[in-house]
Amino acid sequence: MIVRGNSEKVYTVAVILVMSIVVACVSPPLSYSSALLDKIVAVVNTEVITWGELYRTMEFETTNEMKSLSDAEKLKVFKENEGAFLERMIDMKLQLQIAKKLNIDASKDEIAEAIEGIRKKYAMDDKEFQESLKKEGFTLEEYKKRLAEQIILNKVVNQEVKNKIVISDEEIMNYMAKKQDTEYRVRQIFFKKPDKDFDKESMEAKAAEVLQKLKGGESFASLARTYSDDPTARTGGDLGFIKQEYLGKEFLNVLSAMSVGSVSSPFWTEKGLHIIYLEEKIDAQNAAEFKEIAKRKLLEERFNEGYKIWIRGLREKAFVEVRL
Repeated sequence: MIVRGNSEKVYTVAVILVMSIVVACVSPPLSYSSALLDKIVAVVNTEVITWGELYRTMEFETTNEMKSLSDAEKLKVFKENEGAFLERMIDMKLQLQIAKKLNIDASKDEIAEAIEGIRKKYAMDDKEFQESLKKEGFTLEEYKKRLAEQIILNKVVNQEVKNKIVISDEEIMNYMAKKQDTEYRVRQIFFKKPDKDFDKESMEAKAAEVLQKLKGGESFASLARTYSDDPTARTGGDLGFIKQEYLGKEFLNVLSAMSVGSVSSPFWTEKGLHIIYLEEKIDAQNAAEFKEIAKRKLLEERFNEGYKIWIRGLREKAFVEVRL
């Protein structure tokens, strides 16, 4: 048993919001006993998180590749990641508790608007939407509850963190002065070349298979987590912003022909085989656009820092007992 007053783990709001739509009332995961499902794995002030909720959360977030695994294989992967997932759920609980104290809620109109936005995004009519929910294992009311939590989380984070951030023109100009070179924000899926003899065609076939999945609409970040041999796999292959001067010629040759939002064909370097995704490009030649990008980057950096401090503060004031 571990009692924690605070945590050094920090998760971005994107991850927290993904967690907020997880269904806590779907059918039991895998083949677990009811006693195990009801086991309390964490206490967050006056609320509890059960083992069943934790594992339903992880099962909901699995990739298509994970869903194809056997129950035993899935359970092994879940066991290796249960600690990190539990930390995320604890952070979400703390934020929802603060929102309740601040009387922050989600109206029926806001929930209805969110559902309509989702239906339009995926071009589904009401019947198709209902069938999609049923296929995922939860009811419309349960889904509305999770959407309400997402809306509440957005509101409380905006009120307590985002809306308190102020970026001055001087800060923007200083940032621009340091970023005169073209920068690329890149994600990659990397297939490492073994030290000894290897089957080049087999590696290229594997990369081609991944490329087809990307063309089929699967998430680059998700596939990077599954296939990439690079340490950045756990962050979805995110290499961050890289100045042009620090990029190798192979990368520059490929990037020069890419537009923002596009994915490259697999290409070789001396280290192995790469597939890259150009997420953002900062070009100092366009001053107006560059200034807007600089402001956005500063806001993102300040927000991440503020969010980290805020979450740490919630942890320090809360009673959190982890029983994993």
